[in-house]
Amino acid sequence: MPRRTRHHALFDKLRTPHRLPGFLKAASVCALIAGLLSPLAQTPAAAAASNDYCGGQCSDILPPGENGNATLAQILLNQAFGTQPSHAEDQLGPYANLATGYSTLTDAKINTFFNDASFGVASGQVASTESPAGRSDVTIVRDKATGVPHITGTTRYGTEFGAGYAAAEDRLWLMDVFRHVGRGQLTSFAGGVASNQGLEQEFYRNAPYTEADLQAQIDNAVATNGARGQQALADANAYLDGINSYIDASDKGRYFPGEYVLTGHKDSITNAGTIDHFKITDLVALASVIGTLFGSGGGGEVNNAISLLAAQEQYGVTEGTKVWESFRERNDPEAVLTVHDGKSFPYGTKPASPQGEALPDTGSVTTEPLVYNATGTGADQSASAASAAATATALSSAKRGMSNALVVSGKYTASGHPIAVFGPQTGYFAPQLLMLQEIQGPGISARGASFAGLSMYVELGRGQDYSWSATTSGQDIIDSFAVELCQDDYHYLYHGTCTAMDKVEQTNSWKPTTADGTAAGSYTMRVWKTKYGPVEYRATVGGKKVAYTTLRSSYMHEADSIIGFQMLNDPGYVNSPGTFQSAVQHINYTFNWFYADSSHTAYYNSGNNPVRASGVDPEFPVWGQAAYEWQNWDPTTNTADYTPASQHPQSIDQDYYISWNNKQALDYTTASWGDGSVHRGNLLDDRVKKLVAAGGVTRSSLVKAMADASLTDLRAEDVVPDLLKVINSSTVTDSTAAAAVGKIQTWLAAGGKRTETSAGSKTYANSDAIRILDAWWPLLVKAEFQPGLGSGLYTAFTANLPVDEAPWAAHGPTGSHAGSSYQYGWWSYVDKDIRSVLGQSVSGPLAEQYCGGGSLSSCRDILISTLKTAAGTSASTVYPGDSLCSAGDQWCADSIVQRTLGGIKHYNISWQNRPTFQQVVEYTSHR
Repeated sequence: MPRRTRHHALFDKLRTPHRLPGFLKAASVCALIAGLLSPLAQTPAAAAASNDYCGGQCSDILPPGENGNATLAQILLNQAFGTQPSHAEDQLGPYANLATGYSTLTDAKINTFFNDASFGVASGQVASTESPAGRSDVTIVRDKATGVPHITGTTRYGTEFGAGYAAAEDRLWLMDVFRHVGRGQLTSFAGGVASNQGLEQEFYRNAPYTEADLQAQIDNAVATNGARGQQALADANAYLDGINSYIDASDKGRYFPGEYVLTGHKDSITNAGTIDHFKITDLVALASVIGTLFGSGGGGEVNNAISLLAAQEQYGVTEGTKVWESFRERNDPEAVLTVHDGKSFPYGTKPASPQGEALPDTGSVTTEPLVYNATGTGADQSASAASAAATATALSSAKRGMSNALVVSGKYTASGHPIAVFGPQTGYFAPQLLMLQEIQGPGISARGASFAGLSMYVELGRGQDYSWSATTSGQDIIDSFAVELCQDDYHYLYHGTCTAMDKVEQTNSWKPTTADGTAAGSYTMRVWKTKYGPVEYRATVGGKKVAYTTLRSSYMHEADSIIGFQMLNDPGYVNSPGTFQSAVQHINYTFNWFYADSSHTAYYNSGNNPVRASGVDPEFPVWGQAAYEWQNWDPTTNTADYTPASQHPQSIDQDYYISWNNKQALDYTTASWGDGSVHRGNLLDDRVKKLVAAGGVTRSSLVKAMADASLTDLRAEDVVPDLLKVINSSTVTDSTAAAAVGKIQTWLAAGGKRTETSAGSKTYANSDAIRILDAWWPLLVKAEFQPGLGSGLYTAFTANLPVDEAPWAAHGPTGSHAGSSYQYGWWSYVDKDIRSVLGQSVSGPLAEQYCGGGSLSSCRDILISTLKTAAGTSASTVYPGDSLCSAGDQWCADSIVQRTLGGIKHYNISWQNRPTFQQVVEYTSHR
């Protein structure tokens, strides 16, 4: 079984100041705390009135809690006794409890598992109010239930100042961490643990920006967006003033986050040291991290070329190409769609006669090094492993999409009003990457979630009479160009002229701190940039030395999307499905956007989709020559022609919408592999389709559909039944196999879910069947496909698409214990192949039959043999254990951990495959 990735944590090995030996001793902690606690007195105040058309039927949730800052005293208490700062964990329990409580859910019980997301705070629920920095034009009211900031301003500047101040109150340390991630400076700031090295390397490879690059993006966004661009700049500056005001106040009052002491930036006794003010380029660095994580579809062209060449070597050029295309599933007719009304939106389709392809010579591809001059722990085995994982993640087309949406038209609901259950699946962190807030001021009226440090606007949430959310879409906005080298390895031909590459470097060093005891080390990250983007690989093409570069349409445009978010927050702009679609057209990241008000629903796919030269196949690298560049591409600004809004998948008032990072519409190709007959989107589509067919959908019934899908093993629901048809095509005489089949059938009859026997039992019902399938899946996939594909092609295809993504497995950049599961895997391939062997009709079949060479009896033998092996595999082998879980602990292996990005730790919760921030909305009226 593959080793599970250790979850990323800046503070997993947290020790006390001055290195108290062994463990935190209560007397020492209490003595220190006595000198550190300085409670702030807050005066309750009445909440401001707001225009709210949701009628008390808007709810949201964001675990673990709103408060993501903790003083040194609070961190020490948490480490010693497990105590939590106020509102640091109060949303984790309700979120977790839905897994065992959804079956009896009613509309009246929704806010047992969610927060009331109405505007304002009832007078009896006001916990505190403050006027940040003594300003008279803004107040921040916090509610008793969750501590969410409700920011009300009488001036635009004051409103945004308050948003910045509240953000720093709740997420200052996290914001500081991620501005350093975005600049490739995390290890110098927070410590050299291998996971920090991997994190900064992953992002620096994709966005190696200089300070001048960051400023240029701001200047461009302002210059090209008229009055809205000027307003965005003013808003950002006011927001920064609020952040920096809190930094000064917390430094003077000594209630700043304790992580600054534990990482050596501040002294707990003398208060010596500084917390650097934020500047506007920090916001771009933060945006580049979020955009790279969730909104940059594409890449993987070189890997695609390697697997195509392997297929052609195995089968010959013609048949090998057919085999490759059948596994690629660019436009699979059985794929679940978000826009399912039959409308086609062609993009990224295969050209009839590909032009300009620059496929590498077999065996010539090498990955461009990123790390140089490594010393100490920057050069050890853990560092090398982290660097390799970061490189694979950065260069893969299998971006971690996450997020889901279920939206039903009012025509099919009990009330006649649309209902939506949706949210982003951004992983689980402590503190959380997102933060909740309400902002009311001139030209702004919204409540919802925003990424910490970018919360001048609500990014996902609700307005006065509408809600919106997003899922990652993944269409291809990244291309790979082969530039022919000249003179040496650092010059290339650009339009016939030998041109020098630009060298960009970031040198980091670290030493042990209280928070991270990793021994001293250092390295330099070096990126070579061309006009076609950073160099990612080197190879030969037809014997010529080339460098493969990566060009992303949102590269050097990380700040542009601020205009779309500004519009979404503006009640004077968004008042209908059409104006909503117009707003999100200004967002250049690759997202699926969903909308609901009291009468309408809508969907739009955003992103700057480049118009490629005629004949260019976006699946493969092309020559870096004028003939194959994006149309009207300007390398100085990295701008080009983009497909018009009308060509993006979109819809208004479809009967229902679902999205779980699945295919958007007919003929619209996403960059990642796996949009075939079985996708986790089917788990939502099957359930919502049944609800719509029956009619009378309610908020609780739609939440139930989401929750039921969130606990279901996709393989068990949509693939295993056909595997059992093959096995049961004749009597199973082997006792071990028969017993395993019986256990799996019992589990399937119970719904194929990974759920506790009872709330808090930490033991799965049908645990043995789950263990067997977890052990069986990789064995059966390899036995089914490797003999026919050959080991070389099989390995190449697994580089394009991982075999499995079960809950206990590693999840790319977020590590294990991450919740999100079943996005990538070979379930569609197994499904199509097994159905073909069974003689069933398959639309868009694989080019060959693989299981047993197409023989039912031979296929059955393979399945039974691998099933017997799986049945005999111990739980401790399937679930080998990690720093959190003992070997063999199935529930713990699946469990979700709020990965520590600061000093506060939380308990792990039972697995759910659902959004991190989630809304449940049903509007009763409209302006």
